[in-house]
Amino acid sequence: MADKDLNTRGAENRVEGLGQEIKGKVQNAAGGLTGDTSQQLKGKAKDLEGQGRQKVGEGQQKLDDEV
Repeated sequence: MADKDLNTRGAENRVEGLGQEIKGKVQNAAGGLTGDTSQQLKGKAKDLEGQGRQKVGEGQQKLDDEV
């Protein structure tokens, strides 16, 4: 990954983060439907992690624009 520029890495992080966020939302909803609070919490954590990864990607792309 060291040979990729910040913009490319940022785009990859944003896409992977979005995927992770969606998986988390699905897992959270499935836990809600089945009454499994453990799955809901795991889904929420995955959702938040995905959102954070998207923010990292946005920051990488903005930093690349500045350089």
